Amino acid sequence: MGKTIELMNTGDGSHTLLNTEMNETYHSRHGALRESQHVFINKGLNHFIDTYPKADTIDIFEMGLGTGLNLILTLQSALSFPNLHFNYTTLEAYPLEPELLDQLNYLDFLKDDKLNALFKKMHQLNWNEWHEVLPNFRLKKVQQKLEDYQQAEASIDLIYYDAFAPNKQAELWTLETMRKISNMLRPKGVLVTYCAKGQLKRDLKSLALTVETLEGPPGKAEMVRASKLSG
Repeated sequence: MGKTIELMNTGDGSHTLLNTEMNETYHSRHGALRESQHVFINKGLNHFIDTYPKADTIDIFEMGLGTGLNLILTLQSALSFPNLHFNYTTLEAYPLEPELLDQLNYLDFLKDDKLNALFKKMHQLNWNEWHEVLPNFRLKKVQQKLEDYQQAEASIDLIYYDAFAPNKQAELWTLETMRKISNMLRPKGVLVTYCAKGQLKRDLKSLALTVETLEGPPGKAEMVRASKLSG
């Protein structure tokens, strides 16, 4: 992937980035902030918290740090749940340049000085080591391709699968890749993704996951949530 990355506005006014070599955006053109909030926070994190209200720790794995939008929204949630301890691992093979990250306007929407400081801090932290970002939030950014990454099996409660679309990076959506991702989940673990392709749903079902087709964010009819309901 080259350096041909351009800033662009989306339908809700929030920014995304366009990789012109792939002709692919990092977030929905219909609304970056709305997409992340709907898919990963509302249908992922909030669903998990509502389903398991007695949980005191949540281990999250994110495929695709990108701009850090999913991460900053999760940090925002962590501020509202001080008794829930977050361990957040995020994978990114091609980190964005600081000057691009500085131009993103997410903080104009979040309107919170603490989140502003956290957004800058999380992007400046060293890669491949754990950091305590909040008293209840540990973060590890891993600079590595998914095919080279190893995560202990049955160690993750919630997966944000936010890779580029299947028609852009097909290798990240194969059955074998989904098997690797599925194996990360603990019993009762949950995966959420904006993608709702029929083949993806069939593959997830073949891996003994319970698949739900949910209403998608603005501009997209559907999304997928998959749960490991059996041990």
